[in-house]
Amino acid sequence: METTQPKPREGISLTLPPSTYSGAFNSAEQSLAQFNWMQASSALQALPAEGLSPDDSAYRAYLEARISYIRGDQDSALAQLDRLNGPGINPALRYRILSFKHYILDMKGDSLACAQLADQISRTAPGDTIPAWKRSVWRNLEKTDEDQLSAALTLASDPQWRGWLNLAIISRAPAPSLPGQLARWRNENPDHPAAKPLPGGMDYLLAQGTRSGKVAILLPLSGELARAGRAVLNGFLAAYYENRAAGGSSEELLIIDLDKTPSASSAYQEAVSQGASMVVGPLSKEALADIATLLERPVPILALNRIDQVLPASGSALVQLSLAPEDDARTIAELAFGRGARSALIITPAGEWGDKLEPVLRERWTTLGGTAADSVTYTTYDDYSSSVKSLLSLGASEQRAKELRDLLGTNIEFTPRRRQDADVVFLLSRTSTEARSMKPLLAFHYAGDLPVYALSTIYSGVPDQRNQDLNGILLAEIPWLLGANPGLRVTLAAGDVGGGNLPTLNALGADAFMVQSGFSRLQSGADALFRGNTGLLTMDPTLTIQRELSAAKFDGGVLKAQ
Repeated sequence: METTQPKPREGISLTLPPSTYSGAFNSAEQSLAQFNWMQASSALQALPAEGLSPDDSAYRAYLEARISYIRGDQDSALAQLDRLNGPGINPALRYRILSFKHYILDMKGDSLACAQLADQISRTAPGDTIPAWKRSVWRNLEKTDEDQLSAALTLASDPQWRGWLNLAIISRAPAPSLPGQLARWRNENPDHPAAKPLPGGMDYLLAQGTRSGKVAILLPLSGELARAGRAVLNGFLAAYYENRAAGGSSEELLIIDLDKTPSASSAYQEAVSQGASMVVGPLSKEALADIATLLERPVPILALNRIDQVLPASGSALVQLSLAPEDDARTIAELAFGRGARSALIITPAGEWGDKLEPVLRERWTTLGGTAADSVTYTTYDDYSSSVKSLLSLGASEQRAKELRDLLGTNIEFTPRRRQDADVVFLLSRTSTEARSMKPLLAFHYAGDLPVYALSTIYSGVPDQRNQDLNGILLAEIPWLLGANPGLRVTLAAGDVGGGNLPTLNALGADAFMVQSGFSRLQSGADALFRGNTGLLTMDPTLTIQRELSAAKFDGGVLKAQ
């Protein structure tokens, strides 16, 4: 018997209304695509000051809002867009206006407002864009604090929005009780856009049933990396036993010390021979590179590092979850741009670390529309001050003062003036020691008013009075170090048996347990989303887990969420 599939909803047409001034509008669009706001402004100046049709007036105002945003004036851009929210606007224009407003709110980190707007847009959006809008609703709800969700729920009157908020609150429930609560929510909301499929890959939680079997953990536990390996293992075990205590699945654990095996690939084969249905690890890049050469993978692997190339193999997947600093670099670019910065100075340590991260930061920054005014590298401590001075062009200021003294033939009072073409500093230091030295130097050299963004590597997670020197620095940090999952952190601290003072690796271990226990959710591809301890976790097409970190700032020597 043949069955016919319902046709997807088409939604609005994205074709703009015809216009006498389409040439000027197209020219402005092309310039804005290249972030050339001056050329876009020139194109719009060809339009008459009065007499435009309502559609042409709205289109011009929308493009002017984009110009304001590219210039870094996002408050003005939002105000301009809000004034375009009246009735009668062409649907294609309205879609562009609301989509751009959504982008600004997303970049600003206003996650609740962003989720609500995405829900509104999805109701009339073209059918092929609806999955992306649903992903945006869910991602932003997962980024929103539970107290904010509860407060929003008490104020919400729209049934569809209330359904989203209820589902987001339910998703925070302990893993063992989550499938039952999700099933009840779907039964109560069968026609909700999030019902089929459930967002975040949660449909697979309903289908997987009770998990059992054996999970092998491959970590270095007795050699040079033993302290790191034990920190990861402690995080994994803390999450495992917390889950069991709440009535969760009871997989058997097989712990293999990689330092006592010939190779990572042989350890994997040993795990398979002992009946493992999942392998977690290894931790080092070298061990992962070895295991990635296997021509067959009978059981899936959740690796705890990241390499550039994984060889294709028959069998199960190799997924990479790591604390890659590249995620930090991309996130700080997004945070700075979302807060209005547009022209950056980049300070990078010389060597492999800087060579790896500076291009990642620069690529993301320029893709967003930012420019790099200048960059500098530093080596030893004695090089710090001269590097900062050079970056800020203080030498040129001092030379101008010398020339003026020579011209006047007399001494004059002089305060060096730093360059004025930058509005943000990216500090890619690898350690807190480097950052503690660099941050005061920026103030000493007359750049104390510039916001400074740094990587999470400058904070170990351990309180330190010396962190007063980091005051004012903004960074991308893992939720674990900003107060997430307090119960698990208390449990971990009470039962620590080695690997202490490595909280980021504890968090990695806890996330390794979470991802492996919900591994089936990864089958949902781009929809898969985990609210992790090391960030908001998604998976790209190469099966690499990407982390979106949280904004934080040093205040009084203490790191606080922003």
